[in-house]
Amino acid sequence: MTGHIKILNDPVDLVPLLITFNNAGYKRIYEVLNKTWLTEEELGTYADASTVAECLSILKKGNLIEEQWRMPKPGQKPTKEYRTTYSRFRASFQCSMGDIGDLLHIAISNDEGLRGIVDSIEQEIAAGTSSIGDISRKYGVSPTFIKGLAKRIPSLDVKGQGMVLLDQSR
Repeated sequence: MTGHIKILNDPVDLVPLLITFNNAGYKRIYEVLNKTWLTEEELGTYADASTVAECLSILKKGNLIEEQWRMPKPGQKPTKEYRTTYSRFRASFQCSMGDIGDLLHIAISNDEGLRGIVDSIEQEIAAGTSSIGDISRKYGVSPTFIKGLAKRIPSLDVKGQGMVLLDQSR
């Protein structure tokens, strides 16, 4: 088990944690990775392959896991293996109740309205609008809301003050 402390200075960083621990499959994967290094294939014994892939994506976005190459047996290809980076948590931030409410909603909600916003944002980015400020003004939500969505949705990420679409091919 690792002894590192995850220090959150930005409330948006709560989203991957809340998603991970609000899903029983993701939580189980996190707990197993807290004990040992495992490959994606080995994690398949604890959850189905799609759950493992989704969980690893969320954990990577939250910088909650580390990866390394496992030395293969002769004649085999190397594979990535994963382990959690943190075993403790500390928060050091302040935000409005509206922002924390938005982040909690994003992290634990199954609201289909969020899917519509995400689809619209993806279209905006594909069309060339990537500024978080511009996107938040257009949809009447806070920049924190937009950043929170990026932490939840596998195809989105934040780079500086802009949003980018991630390549989902492996």
